[in-house]
Amino acid sequence: MKAEPLVSVIIPTYNRSTVVCKAIESVLGQTYKNLEVIVVDDGSTDDTQSRLRVYGDRIRIVAQENMGPTLAYNRGIASSKGELVGFLDSDDYWLPTKIARQVALLEKAGPSVPCCLCNVTIAYNDGTRRSTFKSGNMIPHCDVGLWLNPAEVLMSRMVIFSQAVVIRREVLERAGYFNEAFPLYSEDHEFQLRLSLEGPWAIIRDELVVCQDSGPDSMGQQALREEVRLHEGIVRLWEHINARIIENRRDTRLGRLARRELRRAKRELVWVRLRKCKFTGAAALGRGFSLIERYRRALYRRSPLYPRMIVQQLS
Repeated sequence: MKAEPLVSVIIPTYNRSTVVCKAIESVLGQTYKNLEVIVVDDGSTDDTQSRLRVYGDRIRIVAQENMGPTLAYNRGIASSKGELVGFLDSDDYWLPTKIARQVALLEKAGPSVPCCLCNVTIAYNDGTRRSTFKSGNMIPHCDVGLWLNPAEVLMSRMVIFSQAVVIRREVLERAGYFNEAFPLYSEDHEFQLRLSLEGPWAIIRDELVVCQDSGPDSMGQQALREEVRLHEGIVRLWEHINARIIENRRDTRLGRLARRELRRAKRELVWVRLRKCKFTGAAALGRGFSLIERYRRALYRRSPLYPRMIVQQLS
């Protein structure tokens, strides 16, 4: 009988001692047991270290100065040994069968499939919940399958990725880790776009991850407070992806989609800068153009040009 592959789970954390234990317990409570858990403490100043030491040799602690989640993820990957690698933010948690189902599907899909992605529930502080596949208009027609066109679809929207994916190590070594040149928020989208160029993904429609809404302290809210920097990062992201598509001589449809997104990102950066401008009328002009951009985006989503998921069922 073939041995179960080792899965390395990377949990970066920074001053989240009150919630990191729930994340760790959700990994240790997986029905799949061949796991190594690596918690990267990104320079916490609270009692994170004392709480982590309670777990003894059930987890491995990697400590570093505060350098941000991207470097923490990469430090964890470099320290890991598994054939497969997964990630979990320290304020989120997994359902018990997540890893078992993803490993089984990757085994069925075969070694050419770079990763397996599952759906995610976002749990808001007001008690409401949202499926990220549904909100991203990317619901597969079957429970499990092979997603044949991830690159096309992810050119036009993003999905919560790092907490929901399991990736083959050989693909990480070939395609690269998280890109440290990109600012907060953009680095996850760039990572998933880069991996989408590696081929079809295994996909699970069920929501096997719960992401907790952190309110004003969430990364998404932090990014929105720095809108100009956020949109500058998005422009750089699309410039990078366009260059990668050209370098790898990808198909012309993929190139057209990437160029479309680059043009849109550049327009939105102009509108954001206008909104922040102190000159009379500039902010109003920026808001007006941003509204037009949202209408254009809505029309695009309803057009036949908007990529739809193509998923082949795996029984």
